[in-house]
Amino acid sequence: MSYKEIYDSWLNDSRLCEEGKLELESVKDNKEETEYRFGAELEFGTAGMRGIIGYGTNMMNVYTVKRATQGLAEFIKNRGETDMARGVVISYDTRMKSDEFAKAAAEVLAANGIKAYLFSDVHPVPMLSFAVRYLNTVAGIMVTASHNPKQYNGYKVYGEDGAQMSPEDTEVVVSYIQKIQDYLGVPAPTDEQVKKYIKPVPSNVDKKYYKQLKKLTLSKKAVKACGKELKLVYTPVHGSGYIPVTTILKKIGIHASIVEEQTKKDTGFSTVEVPNPEFKETLSMGIALAKRIGATVVFGTDPDSDRLGVAVKNKDGEFEALSGNQVGILLLDYILTRLKEENALPENAAVVKSFVTTGMAKAICQKFGVSLFEVPVGFKFIGEKIKLWERDLSHTFIFGFEESCGYLRGTHARDKDAVVASMLCAEMVCYYTYIGKTVFQRLQEIYDTYGYVLDCNISIPFKGLNAMKDMNAVVDGLKASPVNAFDIYNVVAVRDYSSNTKTEIATGEKTEIGSPLTNCVYYELENGSFICVRPSGTEPKLKIYFSFKANNRGDAEAALEKMQAAVKNIIKA
Repeated sequence: MSYKEIYDSWLNDSRLCEEGKLELESVKDNKEETEYRFGAELEFGTAGMRGIIGYGTNMMNVYTVKRATQGLAEFIKNRGETDMARGVVISYDTRMKSDEFAKAAAEVLAANGIKAYLFSDVHPVPMLSFAVRYLNTVAGIMVTASHNPKQYNGYKVYGEDGAQMSPEDTEVVVSYIQKIQDYLGVPAPTDEQVKKYIKPVPSNVDKKYYKQLKKLTLSKKAVKACGKELKLVYTPVHGSGYIPVTTILKKIGIHASIVEEQTKKDTGFSTVEVPNPEFKETLSMGIALAKRIGATVVFGTDPDSDRLGVAVKNKDGEFEALSGNQVGILLLDYILTRLKEENALPENAAVVKSFVTTGMAKAICQKFGVSLFEVPVGFKFIGEKIKLWERDLSHTFIFGFEESCGYLRGTHARDKDAVVASMLCAEMVCYYTYIGKTVFQRLQEIYDTYGYVLDCNISIPFKGLNAMKDMNAVVDGLKASPVNAFDIYNVVAVRDYSSNTKTEIATGEKTEIGSPLTNCVYYELENGSFICVRPSGTEPKLKIYFSFKANNRGDAEAALEKMQAAVKNIIKA
């Protein structure tokens, strides 16, 4: 069927809700809009699906959510009655229609005879991940579009280990979803099924989560001395982090000043352009409050509280937003320092990061005698390492992080946890306050010790129905046209993650990377610097990562300017 025929079939279907009919009627004369809505199906990838809220097969709406959930239900039913009884736990954030989509997912599961635990209010990603593990459910569903703009929502599926569902299981779920052609025909539950299968998440789940986090504190003496009078600012940016972050800080004895205007569950995120706390603009209200009270650190969480953004006052008295890499090395350095000081660093300690995350982690881990492992982008791969080490006991997981502001300490969850990261960030401020320095000063000390590294990434947006295809074509083009140098930096080796091979430029020797396959090209440059190009897995953007070692910040910024120009020239962006 053509997109116009599918559009007409939805509009003329008596099962379409009144809101849907009115919305589709309003775009009937807009060819571009109707083609976007019905010219494709919302892709369900390894991170679930994410899209603009609206009616159509290529949009986030109650019907695409029900269809995806029916596919998950078929997957669970195929595993047998035991897993159906174990059930699925469902959470959601503060985005528009998140609660509606969560309820719809629960009802589809109930209609299929599968138990559904539904949180009664917003809960973040890490608490969903924890609940999957604590309740021993077969899967989890998180309704969120993370840090995307307000017009987006999404749907993420978690496996029984609490990590995002594996590529292998996702492939099976997708095969069931694709068989469902009638979006509006997914069965609804009877009243009896709703009563029998939809259950509230037990109240003790939250308590157990906080109990696990308290075990991860590292500086009780400093917190006792400085926690109650600490000058620190936190903003939940209208998201689900407000209750859990303020709760855990209170439990460990740290005072933080809250941006009260941003505690409201505002589906439009009206006080920010985008609810992404890695942007200084998003933290601007927190920075204004920090200036009024004399704080030196501001931190914030995104709508589903899996990402942490931090801004610190620099030597000139101005606030600057730290990158995810900078926050990551600060937390890594703090965690390893405190564990070593307390003689609590295991001999088989291990840290995990994505391969696009800063190379500084290697130098820090080497100094502390800690093993460092690299995995593809996606926190589920960090979760896989945790699961492996729990089985073979070869390593003890200490910390995992990604440059995209995602961090995890502890094994209570298997995804990014901005609640535990917020706790550690606040505790880190306490610790440095206690010993008479600021977080910014410690960051400069790290650079003085290991050398300056500038890490950043840029995103090139793609539009239209063929956005994913066009992005992948750019990466494929790079693989087909070898690059030996980017301006002032020579390429030492090229990693092609789509074929799992690394090629040495000087000799042409090829070796296996030993990584799950993904469409990505990674250029190893001289002195440990790198450039990496990959399509985003969650939004239509081509992501380019840069990491440059230099004598100082000025030299690094000059190199970055040249490298960005060289890369854009090669990919014709």
